Amino acid sequence: MTSTAPTPDTAPTGIPHLPDFPDPRSAACPFGVSAEMRALRDRGPVSRVRSWGESTPWVVTSHAEQKALLSDPRLSADFSNPGFPSPVDPEKAGKGKRDMSFVGMDDPEHARLRRMVSGVFTIKRIEALRPAVERMTDGFLDSMLAGPKPADLVQSLALPLPSLVISELLGVPYEDHEFFQRNSKTIVSSVATAEDRTAAHTHLAEYLDDLVGKKITEPGDDLLSQLGARIEAGELTRHQAATMGVLLLLGGHETTANMITLGTLLLLEHPDQLAVVRDTDDPKVVATAVEELLRYLSIVHLGRRRTALEDIEVAGRTIRAGEGVILLSELANRDPQVFPDPDTLDITRNARPHLAFGAGTHHCVGQPLARMELQVLYPTLFRRIPTLRTAVDLEQLPFTHDAVIYGVHELPVTW
Repeated sequence: MTSTAPTPDTAPTGIPHLPDFPDPRSAACPFGVSAEMRALRDRGPVSRVRSWGESTPWVVTSHAEQKALLSDPRLSADFSNPGFPSPVDPEKAGKGKRDMSFVGMDDPEHARLRRMVSGVFTIKRIEALRPAVERMTDGFLDSMLAGPKPADLVQSLALPLPSLVISELLGVPYEDHEFFQRNSKTIVSSVATAEDRTAAHTHLAEYLDDLVGKKITEPGDDLLSQLGARIEAGELTRHQAATMGVLLLLGGHETTANMITLGTLLLLEHPDQLAVVRDTDDPKVVATAVEELLRYLSIVHLGRRRTALEDIEVAGRTIRAGEGVILLSELANRDPQVFPDPDTLDITRNARPHLAFGAGTHHCVGQPLARMELQVLYPTLFRRIPTLRTAVDLEQLPFTHDAVIYGVHELPVTW
């Protein structure tokens, strides 16, 4: 059964409530934006919300203001700052336990650590992997087609493909995929306790720390071996390397898997646009379609969170130093000032200004890999299985309203 999304209420002061883990979808409109989230947008590009007891951070909903703020050094991504908008108390959780490597740091340390992994994700290097990803995709499809019907697209294709790709890039044994997938799901769960999420992160960090240690003594041609060499050179600690590994392993399979599943489902709901993706020989057409799917779906629902280091004037409002800021990319990506008729899926539009991967110095380091995987997956899937269809009605699908990364827990398909 489809879950019901949380419904924000309104405090007597008139400041709307934003759930600790906001879900902008509703059961009635699984691909759209809920009425409650639209109401936040209608309050203006910058407004207060109430969350986590008496906390009242600012929410930024418009595209222009979000893009500017994501590049503004006066906003800090450091989780440990007082006023950082988070349901987890850094004093209770421990800064090290919450550390997701450079994603929770500011420059110059953020830039220094990020450079240690960014070279692996250059467009040139990722494009060199395209033939291998094409072979992997065909291999998983061969197995799915040889198996029983209906098949679960999540377990047959959407989850194993990016898991295998990121495992080979990092140097993580793919046979451990059930372990890291299970802990990753706990980390991104919005219903797990803070203790369970912390424990899952610790399990992954310890696992990656052990792997890094092995790479130091027996290096290979992978990213963890490169980080091991940085440790030996005194440029990095093992803890930093392990938390980098957690970030890349989780981000490298969990988000892409949900985009594969949800994008496939969305195209099945729009057969005319599916046909364009399936039938074209032009990679630019496929790339444009992928950008629109990224914009339209905006699957990461936690919001990009920051703390103001100085007073900042934004859209006529003053965000004071020490106040929290939440930037909701799912609303920026539906901003009619940037995307005409934003609630309509149009795979021919230029959606590249979207903020699905963020912007500024903290933009997603793995976005070239995610884009390439999606560009391979969608046309290959629909060409090889032109009669693909869902095996249950849309209303019966278990959408992941219980996670900060949107998708479906399973997608039964037949052909």
